[in-house]
Amino acid sequence: MTGKPAPAHPIRRERPLPWTDPKPDSDDPRSSDLVNAILASPEYREADGDLDFLESGVARGLRLQMDFLKTETLLQARGIRHSIVVFGSTRVPEPRAAARRVEDLEADCARNPQDAELAQRLRIARRVQEKSRYYSVARDFGRLVGTARVAPGGQLTIVTGGGPGLMEAANRGAHDAGAPTVGLNITLPHEQFPNPYLTPGLCFRLHYFAIRKLHFLLRARALVVFPGGYGTLDELFETLTLIQTRKITPMPVILVGQDYWRRVFDPDFLVEEGVIDPEDRDLFWFAETAEEIWSDILRWYDQAGLPLLPATTDKGD
Repeated sequence: MTGKPAPAHPIRRERPLPWTDPKPDSDDPRSSDLVNAILASPEYREADGDLDFLESGVARGLRLQMDFLKTETLLQARGIRHSIVVFGSTRVPEPRAAARRVEDLEADCARNPQDAELAQRLRIARRVQEKSRYYSVARDFGRLVGTARVAPGGQLTIVTGGGPGLMEAANRGAHDAGAPTVGLNITLPHEQFPNPYLTPGLCFRLHYFAIRKLHFLLRARALVVFPGGYGTLDELFETLTLIQTRKITPMPVILVGQDYWRRVFDPDFLVEEGVIDPEDRDLFWFAETAEEIWSDILRWYDQAGLPLLPATTDKGD
């Protein structure tokens, strides 16, 4: 060697390394077939490109991490720091759609007056139509949150499960206001579509319910629950349990539609039976209008002596 060498090329070599070509068939006629069998085996795939491995039971921990990390990274990148979570039935449409459903069933029943199943479907459709007024309440509330500026440069974001019905209404209200709005869809055996009022880039499809629940609450400053079924009850009671045990910091939990919720469950009965304490009954309350929900949230934080938008969203584990 004379002088000082130039930097090596980052990719190209002057002479290939020994392993850049397979063993030639001239040395062993079986060589190509043996090497091709190795290359074709699933075990030879790199781990992050091996879908069979990534979808296996042993990789579940990795999938849980990825399920959390993708959504978390994108929410942070979009500056989504504080949210109000809204749940409610996917089966309660906007009033016009509910009215059309009732009209169609009334016509069917008129043509088939002895059909008991049709009569039952009409009764249920009328009950759904009665609850469709909550679509307007949820939409108005989403609009209120979308236009609110509760701190300099701060904004609350409506977060829902991303489906139709009453959650759609809350997303739609925020969309009406030109505000970003988030949907956390979940992968199910039957295909589902996100509602059209979610912000592109802020609708996520998660695999695990547990990770979805975590994302619902990490940024939540309040939970607003409209009439709903099993899924709505699941999120409501889990949140109440987390607050009851102080696993998460208490926050406003508001049930919209007292007449509905009084029939769904009786917290006073639970107190009398000794299975919850009186203070647990007071972890939530009822409201009827969008304005009442919003003023109740502001009142709760004022009485608690806490800012509605804290300086940090770090909730630890």
